[in-house]
Amino acid sequence: MQNRKRAVQLIVRVTAEEKDHIYKKMELYGTENFNAYARKMMIDGYVVKVDTAHFQELAHEVNKIGTNINQLARVANTTGTVTSNDINKVQELVNELWRLLKSSLSALLSKGQ
Repeated sequence: MQNRKRAVQLIVRVTAEEKDHIYKKMELYGTENFNAYARKMMIDGYVVKVDTAHFQELAHEVNKIGTNINQLARVANTTGTVTSNDINKVQELVNELWRLLKSSLSALLSKGQ
């Protein structure tokens, strides 16, 4: 035992479900050696932390746009008519939605680089 290259032992406790998940990932990785897999993941693996604040803002803006479109639809259903002004307003809202989505995607991609 004194001649071991790796003399320090780390103990990690997991649930049965976590263990099953780990072994499935090991299978996908193509290894049956838990020690080698665990060592590789702990040294070279990484954790991704996603900041969702931007998406929460986007969801809020999309919700506001949806509310506006619903109000226009309610008026159209109540009156039985749709004016060109109503159609233009909906088009503006849809364009704003696309602008927000493109802006969010662009911001997300630029953070990844």
